[in-house]
Amino acid sequence: MARYLIAAILSVALLAVSACAQDVEQEPPKKEPARKAPAERPPADPNKHAVIISGLSGEEAYAKQFDKWVADLHSALIERLAFAEDHVQILTEKPAGTAMRSTAEEVRKAFATLRTVVKPEHTVFIFFIGHGSFDGKQAKFMLPGPDLAAADYAALINNLPTHHVIIINMASASGEFIKPLSANGHIVITATRSGQEQNATRFAEHFIAAFTNPDADADKNGRISVLEAFNYATKLTAEWYEKEGRLATEHALLDDNGDGVGHPKAEAGDGVLAKTTYFDSLSEQQAAGNVELAKLIAERTRLEREVEQLKARKEQMKAEEYEAALEKLLVELATVSQTIKAKQK
Repeated sequence: MARYLIAAILSVALLAVSACAQDVEQEPPKKEPARKAPAERPPADPNKHAVIISGLSGEEAYAKQFDKWVADLHSALIERLAFAEDHVQILTEKPAGTAMRSTAEEVRKAFATLRTVVKPEHTVFIFFIGHGSFDGKQAKFMLPGPDLAAADYAALINNLPTHHVIIINMASASGEFIKPLSANGHIVITATRSGQEQNATRFAEHFIAAFTNPDADADKNGRISVLEAFNYATKLTAEWYEKEGRLATEHALLDDNGDGVGHPKAEAGDGVLAKTTYFDSLSEQQAAGNVELAKLIAERTRLEREVEQLKARKEQMKAEEYEAALEKLLVELATVSQTIKAKQK
């Protein structure tokens, strides 16, 4: 009797183990989260150059902040925006690797080097990260040792062989840089609207973030224009002050029509060039070494820019003149776009 009882117990136990095993087998295996493949670095564009100048920090907290912004900016330029590594010069307070110390002497050397390699058709991007000052007469960007004034940078920039220059001064008191640096072909962005706004700025953080945040791409064309980055950074900077319950001590400005007067948004003739100037090199990649196609794409960009310039002058024109001019440009633009599409097939 005991033997039968033990056998029955063992039988029930085996059934229970079997049922548990079936339950385990029925559970779907846990999948490891898919790992995203690193984004492929776009081919370097030989027609672009960048200079990143990070100035005197003054405090350890600012030093860490500036270092992070420089690192994030450099990474975005190289990894996402098709800048060649040897076309990006970095000057910082405490340099590492190939970076140089951001003294006045080294800044001048950097621009001297730039002058020897830049061609008339090239585009130069200049970024300032740090603190600025204004004594009521001249504005300066603070460097380790003697500072350089806005007029000094204007001389260095104007000596470059190209007029295609984008200057983004994200420092305090930077608003005073607009007038000295303004010129035809120049886009000048400042974190502040005057030299009186001398508190440390937040603008750089949000401007650099625009390169990696899809929300900055307002027209959803997969590219970030200078104007889009400016608008995105301006919006997020204002939101930061509101969230912190603080009075905003920085108000960014943009000037790209060469009149030396900045505006907080695309208005009064400003914004046309910035809207059609991009940080990436999609046009270069689309041409893929095809000289004829590259010329067509450049022509399309020129026509798109002319359309924007015409729209900015609409209020100063007679309705029939404006409509006739716009129609002519749109027809030309459509023709060039169709030719590009046909050659890309």
